[in-house]
Amino acid sequence: MRLRICVLLLFTLCTSHSVYCAQPPLVIGVDADLSAVAVDGGVAISRGVELAVEEINAQGGVLGRPLKLVTKDHRGNPARGIHNLKQYSENPDLLAVVGGVHTPVLLAEIDIIHEKNLLMLVPWAAGTPIVDNNHNPNNVFRVSVRDSEAATVLVGYAKKRAIKRVALVLERTGWGRSNLASLTESVSQQGITISSVHWINWQQTDFSEDISSIKDESVDAIILVTNVPEGAVVMNELAAQGMTSTPVVSHWGIASGEFTSLLDKPIGEFDISVLQTFHFNHQKNENAKQLLASYQNRYGVNDPLTFKGVTGLAHAYDLTHMVAQAANDANSVQVSAVREKLETMATFEGAVKQYSPPFTKERHDALWSNDYFMTKFNDKGQLVTTDDR
Repeated sequence: MRLRICVLLLFTLCTSHSVYCAQPPLVIGVDADLSAVAVDGGVAISRGVELAVEEINAQGGVLGRPLKLVTKDHRGNPARGIHNLKQYSENPDLLAVVGGVHTPVLLAEIDIIHEKNLLMLVPWAAGTPIVDNNHNPNNVFRVSVRDSEAATVLVGYAKKRAIKRVALVLERTGWGRSNLASLTESVSQQGITISSVHWINWQQTDFSEDISSIKDESVDAIILVTNVPEGAVVMNELAAQGMTSTPVVSHWGIASGEFTSLLDKPIGEFDISVLQTFHFNHQKNENAKQLLASYQNRYGVNDPLTFKGVTGLAHAYDLTHMVAQAANDANSVQVSAVREKLETMATFEGAVKQYSPPFTKERHDALWSNDYFMTKFNDKGQLVTTDDR
């Protein structure tokens, strides 16, 4: 009799004021590069999710259930990313997966995302086909750069600097190919000529012949689309051939790791501009201020200029809050219900901006070219804002 009374009492408590003890946590999975070429970006994404999860749980969780962050390292390897998603799909308490950093990994995962009916939130990878993936319904939602939009900003910035002839240096991946298509279209619209296209492989260490060829072409600038290791190889070869003054207009891949520490010359000797979507000196809204305070308190870092991968941090933070709100609004954690609420959410106050709306049924990208801006490295290797937009 005493046992029965205790069980009934526990059941009553769990179904009234403390739902947390009746149901297991809902899982937000992170599938990111946490140990290879984009560690800073992967860690920033994980921290953005972590900070949002802590805030959501402090407000009662999702449908009375706490959120739990689970991270898996795909190391920039598509096969490992697919393996991670298969593992996540076996968890009945999974709410969504947050991916990062690499476009090739996300592109390889598209079919398994939809085969397993997973909700994928993308806070970094910019390849256009990640979202334009021909799946209907589409389970991928992105708060990040979209390559087709990035090209207009990169080329527009070059045009403002009176640059007329450019060489393209692109990593030999789906991300590089995505950018070649969009950059080619954009330069044709803005009167800039592509003098040549040069490809660099992951882990390639010699780029001397390509830089020599670019030097002979007498281009006005280089548009760079690489991650950190390959970007450093390109810049070091520019220095070796006396071309440090050549303007480099870069996509944001070089901001995903310890770029400046790999350079043979001080960063101040180069002319590098880098695409970004978020900077604590640019975004001044209350949610950005909250994110800054939470980061400082949680990780013991005071100077926001020293934060690494802040775009991934802010994007992941906003996406996690979005999916939590969508699930609460849907009164369900079923993928179809949460997806519908993401597609019909009228407005959302985020750290990056006020999204009005963040997504629609036809548009699963939340940021567009007017949300992007260019930054430069200061002498300490920190990205700072510039008035050139």
